[in-house]
Amino acid sequence: MVNVAIAGATGAIGRTLLEVMASQTRHRPFALTRREPTKNDYLPAPTFQVNYEDIKLLKLFLEEHNIHTVISAFGINATSLAESQLNLIKAAETSPVTKRFIPSSFAIPYPEDDVSVLPPLEHYFASFKALENSNLEWAPVYNGTFLEYIAPPTLKSYHPHSMLVLDVENNMAAIPGDGNMPVTFTYTFDIARFIVAALDLEEWPREFRIAGDEMTFNELLKLAEEVKGVEFDVVHDDIDKLKTSQITELPGHVKSYNKFPKDRLQWFLAIVETWMVTGRARITREGSLNEMFPEIKPLTARQMMERYWKTGLK
Repeated sequence: MVNVAIAGATGAIGRTLLEVMASQTRHRPFALTRREPTKNDYLPAPTFQVNYEDIKLLKLFLEEHNIHTVISAFGINATSLAESQLNLIKAAETSPVTKRFIPSSFAIPYPEDDVSVLPPLEHYFASFKALENSNLEWAPVYNGTFLEYIAPPTLKSYHPHSMLVLDVENNMAAIPGDGNMPVTFTYTFDIARFIVAALDLEEWPREFRIAGDEMTFNELLKLAEEVKGVEFDVVHDDIDKLKTSQITELPGHVKSYNKFPKDRLQWFLAIVETWMVTGRARITREGSLNEMFPEIKPLTARQMMERYWKTGLK
């Protein structure tokens, strides 16, 4: 058994990891937060408020609680990655008891050439460089796109269920490109199950690849129409349009505008959809955690659709 510290424990991935890890007895999770947790932040693990600005105190915490592995589940934003994660890496490197580190990733292998397109990636890659130069064993997590983006709120998740490309509730779709490029979709709870299993590996692979399901958007659209028994209204956004930071607005996007103004949301989704069109959202199964742990059966898009979107079952 090893002690595992999860930074960003109140976020979508952090809370999911904590819940899955707390359901087993092989490893012991510790939740790290910036602010003092409230009653609404109840976490199923010992919870500690830490100061990510103080590397010395972070090191002392890791030593005091014999933290063997650190999992960073921060959001990909400048503050978290530019300071908090880098300081946590430095603390872990100098802690004699800390041996492993998973950096904030939980997405696709971002293209390093696109730092100018999405500036926070500069700090994302800086963290990777710091880990490469450390004595820690480390691996990023690549899982493609969260399955929650095409699921209703009735699917259990700490992810906000924001919507991407396929607006299943409103029977509409704005498909990037021709819709024939495969995309990997993975449920957050399955990601957590694979990561907890990987803690037992004697040696980590260079990257943790997790593939819940793989479908093109055309296949996904056909499946949604089949399950719901209706024909969707469909438009295609070509790559030239996406490169101007524009996408077709769907009714489901509006729910996100209170957190992300329309122009910012369109800008970000256009970047993501461009990566999808160019094949970067497909995760290779060869050498993946799926192959290492075949007993873990991830939720497929069809299973999710039939269970949560079938007419009369929403």
